Amino acid sequence: MSITTASTGTTDSNATTGNAVAKFFDFPNPVNEKAARVVAGGAMTMAAFVAILGWGWVLIPLAFGFMARVTTGPRFSPLGLFATRIAAPRLGDPKLVPGPPKRFAQAIGVVFSLTASALWIADLQGAARVVAAMLMAAAALESIFGFCLGCTIFGWLMRIGVIPDDVCADCADISDRLDRTLETRTLETRALETGALETSTGAA
Repeated sequence: MSITTASTGTTDSNATTGNAVAKFFDFPNPVNEKAARVVAGGAMTMAAFVAILGWGWVLIPLAFGFMARVTTGPRFSPLGLFATRIAAPRLGDPKLVPGPPKRFAQAIGVVFSLTASALWIADLQGAARVVAAMLMAAAALESIFGFCLGCTIFGWLMRIGVIPDDVCADCADISDRLDRTLETRTLETRALETGALETSTGAA
């Protein structure tokens, strides 16, 4: 009996540790779209410092912020904490959107910021500034216009099956609803065209 009890205790301990680790690396879902746009605005500003002013040292907090957010959400990102705890609550009611596409967008930010950093270290500052400009443009689209390029790419990858539906059930549900809406509108358009054709034929 004692052996069984010890074994069960060890299993429970391992499960608790696993849950704690999973929670540590958790990403919020859903995400407040308003907070995400504030974060994008901060990333846009930092990328602009690099692309326009040539302040290479800004790549350090820029890359760190993306890596912190993609691994643990806003927990260890100063910009993420500012956006979620200070800025977003002052922008009215939250606008909730699925979290996985936002995490994917942050991962793209990691790739671009680390690429720019590597190019800067390699003394290829011109190329680094071009990469930073691309990152600045993508962040500006989300911050100013609410268009998340990374989220759009995430949706495309789901539609062609690269990303499984169970990664983001809400995204799959939204995609299904969009498909049904488009199909309905297509049928309505065809019905209107057919009706207009019949009317025109009758009038003739």
